[in-house]
Amino acid sequence: MGLAERKAREKRQRRETILEAAKKVFTADGFNGATVERIAQEAELSPATLYLYFKNKAELYATLNLRMLAFLCRRLEQVDNEPGLDHFQKVRRLAEVMYDVYTFDPQILGNVLRMQGSQELKGLPQPMQEEINGMANQGLQAMAKIFSDGIAAGQFRDYHPIALADMVWAVFSGLVLWEGSKRLFNQDKDYLKPTLDLAMEMMAQALVRDPPEANALEQTTSQGAAL
Repeated sequence: MGLAERKAREKRQRRETILEAAKKVFTADGFNGATVERIAQEAELSPATLYLYFKNKAELYATLNLRMLAFLCRRLEQVDNEPGLDHFQKVRRLAEVMYDVYTFDPQILGNVLRMQGSQELKGLPQPMQEEINGMANQGLQAMAKIFSDGIAAGQFRDYHPIALADMVWAVFSGLVLWEGSKRLFNQDKDYLKPTLDLAMEMMAQALVRDPPEANALEQTTSQGAAL
């Protein structure tokens, strides 16, 4: 291994060390309680060294956010490309995808959801803002595709796919934050997974398109009633 290659590998490893330290500190102290000095201490580095890799704690947090978004995109693509699943099964499988995103790192996810739209994250460098927005949009589009495919196949009601994807994320976000309060009463019970399963089952059933004969009968009945 050449000198340049070894230095590049050491740089990647140090970056990973910093991110793992940041993850631990954010999980323990939350975003507001975390400091660059505390993260550097956890990584066994000086703050000056840490600043060579990340501008501030918001950039560190955004990087962890990007990892979670990338994981979401991969899982959505896996579901969409999984052979043998019909359109309704893919919608139901969204509960599993969302739960996997939650278990990827529950504390970081909860903090990210609480920080959505915060001024501190809006102060990120423009390239990182664009990367986060791009990754979030990629996840939204991947989820919307599951709905648009079902609509195109004539199996789902003709609702706006993006609106449906937004609804899934809104329900998921609310349930994650709700889960935190529920665990204050019972640390051992998993409220999130069964509630996600129920929400996606209800959505799948609500998407069922009435057969053409049902629509024709409804129109005939309505016309008869009008007479």
